[in-house]
Amino acid sequence: MTKVDFNKPSIVGNELSYITDAYNQRHISGDGFYTKKCQEILEEILSVPKVLLTTSCTHALELAALLLNIQPGDEIIIPSFTFVSTVNAFALFGAKPIFIDIRQDTLNLDETLLEDLITEKTRAVVPVHYAGIGCEMDTILNISQKHSLAIIEDNAHGLFGKYKGKYLGSFGELATQSFHETKNISCGEGGALLINDQKLVERAEIIREKGTNRSRFFRGQVDKYTWVDIGSSYLPSDILAAVLYAQLEIKDDIQSKRKTLWEYYNSELQCWSSDLGIGLPYIPRHCEQTYHMFYLILPSLEIRQNLIEHLKGKGINSVFHYQPLHLSEMGQKFDGKKGDCPITEDISDRLLRLPMYYSLTQEHQDLVIEALKSFKINS
Repeated sequence: MTKVDFNKPSIVGNELSYITDAYNQRHISGDGFYTKKCQEILEEILSVPKVLLTTSCTHALELAALLLNIQPGDEIIIPSFTFVSTVNAFALFGAKPIFIDIRQDTLNLDETLLEDLITEKTRAVVPVHYAGIGCEMDTILNISQKHSLAIIEDNAHGLFGKYKGKYLGSFGELATQSFHETKNISCGEGGALLINDQKLVERAEIIREKGTNRSRFFRGQVDKYTWVDIGSSYLPSDILAAVLYAQLEIKDDIQSKRKTLWEYYNSELQCWSSDLGIGLPYIPRHCEQTYHMFYLILPSLEIRQNLIEHLKGKGINSVFHYQPLHLSEMGQKFDGKKGDCPITEDISDRLLRLPMYYSLTQEHQDLVIEALKSFKINS
């Protein structure tokens, strides 16, 4: 019997009443009232020129690739330690991923390796803000500007996180967000494209609207709309936007609750982890994290797997995370081989994520902590 889920979607505010209101407004397709409200609130908080909701973070990444005219043979520098969507969005258009290893501390892209991977074919760098902790954006920006490369931030974990006082997602020309059910702010499935380069806004609207200038038509800028560019259907239903808006309304409460959960794990596990040589998350002083996840770095793969089984036996669901993309079946087709990203290969075998969600109680956490402390490292 499961006592503590790994993740549990939560109704935290006015989700159900806003869904009803969306129906009452008789507009439940894309770009309705709640879609616009969500975009406005994100633009205001993040100081981003334009935010466009999408059906997923995956689609936001694909939209970014289309906006940058990614072509076959282009090279995109991407961490091997990330979700498959990060690389798929560019491989879909014929680009070659150049896998970069991660730092030992934050598990983010290792910026010290970046410049050596740049060639005349490199078009863009995709920093992934793992666990909502900012990559070293000063260095990444300097290198990218030196080589005239675009930056697309994969900020799926990092909504409302900051690097040196500035919001994640506001550094690159483009950035993407996720509102999947596992994220802090969620509508089940959904995402957003953050556009920091004003020159890209109009074309982004066109691509997102199936390649038509429909948005200009509704603003009264043209007397009819037609097919003007390539595109696809990236608009989420306004029903999903209604759910999302309800959560954005009380984002401070959600973030505060997750901070309390994260800090309780961190304080209660400090001595235990130190005694057993188990790593806990590292947060640089110049980063403000999002409290998206709490993870452990176990001494070995065998110990990690034993701990998963131990917790499962206590009714607690825990999970590992990304597998090295460069070693995957597809990654090897892009010349990935063992040893290319040694830290990624090592960390992916040893990382374990603990239950973390809005409705998780301290009683639930105590069950997790008690189960962890009863684990024998040599068992």
